[in-house]
Amino acid sequence: MTTVPVLEDLPPLAGKRVLVRADLNVPMTTRADGTRVIEDDFRLVESIPTLSWLVENGATVVVATHLGRPGGVVNPALSVAPLEARLRELVPGVEIMENLRFDPGEEANDPAFVDRIVEGFDYFVNDGFAVSHRAHASVVGPPTRIPSVAGRVLAHEVEVLSGLMADPARPFVAVVGGAKVADKLGVVRALAPKVDCLIVGGGMAFTFLAAQGHAVGASLLDPNSIEACAALLAGPTRIELPSDSVALGPDNVTVASFGLEIADGYAALDIGPESADRFAAIIASAKTVLWNGPMGVFEDPRFANGTEAVARAIANGPGFSVVGGGDSVSAIDHLGLEGQIDYVSTGGGASLEFLENGDLPGLAALRNSPFREALG
Repeated sequence: MTTVPVLEDLPPLAGKRVLVRADLNVPMTTRADGTRVIEDDFRLVESIPTLSWLVENGATVVVATHLGRPGGVVNPALSVAPLEARLRELVPGVEIMENLRFDPGEEANDPAFVDRIVEGFDYFVNDGFAVSHRAHASVVGPPTRIPSVAGRVLAHEVEVLSGLMADPARPFVAVVGGAKVADKLGVVRALAPKVDCLIVGGGMAFTFLAAQGHAVGASLLDPNSIEACAALLAGPTRIELPSDSVALGPDNVTVASFGLEIADGYAALDIGPESADRFAAIIASAKTVLWNGPMGVFEDPRFANGTEAVARAIANGPGFSVVGGGDSVSAIDHLGLEGQIDYVSTGGGASLEFLENGDLPGLAALRNSPFREALG
């Protein structure tokens, strides 16, 4: 298991200044009058345990985050002002820096920018798991300058994901979906020897089906990944693929159902009912389930049934459930199932990279900090 120093390793904090790197990159809406409002404050709420603990222990706390992609230039439309107002409601007394990505030094990991953001601080807390796969200045820089630890969000995510890969309750079923097979081949390879069954759905499934020699019509297909998919299918891991699908015709209006062979011109955009039932039955028998990626284009009601079937099977199943990836989390939220999931990861790409590699630049920076001896 990847271990990192945590809040309890910090020395007494009375009178000390602490910089917290959080991931508060939340969805925003601009009203007709120009007012920017937060659509979903989940990530701010998630940061409360870390921030409250620091404040209660006497620290002066300043939060650093990015918001959107300003590209290294100041953009008032991406100012953190709305975040600051909400954050002060949640944890009074906490301050927030302006958007880190207003400075090109953040994404470039510029040492001079690191020096500027840590100036005047005694300690650093990385609580942004979702950005810890980025070797950005605010993620990997502070541990080289001041004593640094992981916050509650980061430490919990590492604990859950490490446990999945090290000692899951079995049967362990992983459900992987989404559009691009190339983006997830690495994590599929990492999961394959760990799981008892790997369910593959979404657009990425059709490259696997093509590797078996099936006709996939106009469905998503990555010819460069066919060989890799064939190698995975030839391995010892049980891999379950869709046996039927719901597809959109070449006129972009007609919706048709197919078995394993999809007609020319038709693009499969969801798994079919037979596959949904089979996948749900496998999930129902699992003691651990990991889900990342939808089964189809669930934003369109015509192609939402497969994703909903998997989501409900996971929510209603007896196994320990972990759901990650923005689309999967959105599906869970849309269906009102978030309270029935044991752990909802907001790590996105960071979660996939951690599952694939077992480590992240932000975690390595905490472990390898030259200031670790200053901690408890």
